[in-house]
Amino acid sequence: MAKGEQYEKKTEAWLLPVLEEYGFELVDVEYVREVGVWYLRAYIDKDGGITVDDCETISRKLGEWLDEEDFISDSYILEVSSPGLGRPLKKEKDFVRSIGKDVEARLYKPLNRQKEYRGTLKSYDADTVTITLEDGGDLPLKKSDIALIRLAFDF
Repeated sequence: MAKGEQYEKKTEAWLLPVLEEYGFELVDVEYVREVGVWYLRAYIDKDGGITVDDCETISRKLGEWLDEEDFISDSYILEVSSPGLGRPLKKEKDFVRSIGKDVEARLYKPLNRQKEYRGTLKSYDADTVTITLEDGGDLPLKKSDIALIRLAFDF
């Protein structure tokens, strides 16, 4: 397991019971490098949406714990935020709550000369996501071929 994955797993394990106390959901934890800077990001949510105060509360608690544990060797920026409207579907619970909803899927490489698909999430399993396209046909996609899948929104 890469060190970034270890940081994510350890942070997630600590966060889960803390978030449960507040009635929050952990959407994702990521440790990524962007433009030469490392970021440790925790995305949290709750029914009705997350507020800035919610993010601040969790950020303070998480920051204190990270300072005590001091297991991340790199310097990094800690961010706690809402996943936003365009949040990706990653975990099983994301797929469960999105069955029957419109989704957008972006593939790493074209399938039938197309990299982007939009349709209704019909089903999923460990390896495959199936969406029903606007023409009524079902399109099974390998999860490993999907760069991003998220709920579709019309503005």
